[in-house]
Amino acid sequence: MANDYYELLGVSRDVSESDLKKAYRKKAVKYHPDKNPDDAAAEAKFKEISEAYDVLKDADKRAAYDRYGHAAFKQGGMGNPGAGRGGMGGHDPFDIFREAFGGGGGGGAGGIFEEFFGGGGGQSHGGAQHGSDLRYDLEITLEEAAKGTEKEIKYRRPVSCKKCNGSGAEPGSSKVTCPTCGGAGQVTSNRGFISYRQVCPSCQGAGQTIEKPCTSCRGEGRVMDSSTVKVRIPAGVHTGSKLRSAGKGEAGHMGGQAGDLYIIIHVKEHELFERHDNDLFCEVPIKFTLAALGGSISVPTLFGKGSLKIPAGTQTGTTFRLREQGIPALRGGRKGDLLIRVQVEVPTKLTSEQTAKLEEYAEACGDPANPVSESFVEKAKKFFR
Repeated sequence: MANDYYELLGVSRDVSESDLKKAYRKKAVKYHPDKNPDDAAAEAKFKEISEAYDVLKDADKRAAYDRYGHAAFKQGGMGNPGAGRGGMGGHDPFDIFREAFGGGGGGGAGGIFEEFFGGGGGQSHGGAQHGSDLRYDLEITLEEAAKGTEKEIKYRRPVSCKKCNGSGAEPGSSKVTCPTCGGAGQVTSNRGFISYRQVCPSCQGAGQTIEKPCTSCRGEGRVMDSSTVKVRIPAGVHTGSKLRSAGKGEAGHMGGQAGDLYIIIHVKEHELFERHDNDLFCEVPIKFTLAALGGSISVPTLFGKGSLKIPAGTQTGTTFRLREQGIPALRGGRKGDLLIRVQVEVPTKLTSEQTAKLEEYAEACGDPANPVSESFVEKAKKFFR
């Protein structure tokens, strides 16, 4: 029995979109494979919570899950993010009816449902079948997202068996007509006045059976193996960006076409910069003397050091803009901007000489007689009349 998606993320069923995202990030950080190397349990948990978030963050999928539970996403496809870490197609909406009327479910035949609607419905009954798509979650830094990078990822997947070339039959062996269905791929049974057709349980709809199964793959036609793929990540990607590597998913059954590999990007939070679309925000502390007198300072950017001019009399919280020092647009166009908010630092420790100088300055400004600005005093008087 699959775990409840809401329980996996530790949220209630009426959770808001923002709270759902926060819960997922917290869980993802805790169980991410990079932080739990060689921990199969943590990796499995990470896959589960990623699957749960993929469904619940999508309004349509969430509605389907709330109504039908996990049954809404059977048959693989985009609605089933957990199918082999893949499933990027669409699930068959008629599966629920097939299960209700005793249909074949995942195999393709549909019992009474196909009987009424012409049977088969163009589905594959055995033979070569397209392999499932796979998903890989890849975490990159903000710098890599801004500049683009190339990554080499390693993962395990079912690949075509080399010994039997994916046929499932031992070399020298052959396939024979299925004795159960006589090669039709379907069997018919009668229940009263209604006839039911369903996929043959012996050959799974292929119409043929293997005379002698391959000893390497045990007749499956596929074996698990490690794969390595180099992925070019373009500048401007963000969390949730998807990259596709064609033919790098699961190998198809009986020589069928392989599925695709989808790489889902997750951009790490940066210790200095906060990203908003293609703009970056950063807070920089400055001395109060610089704020009062003005001057220039060096500031960090993702592309090296930048220079920022501070006008005399700058107040804390003032925001400056450095043009095109943000993230480049993913599909071309100019870069975003870097917005720098300055925070004026007030010294906490003064020498006797510094104290004397400040007292001198305060006296020259008339601060001891009126420590609060006149404009504020005039506004405050309205509340005491």
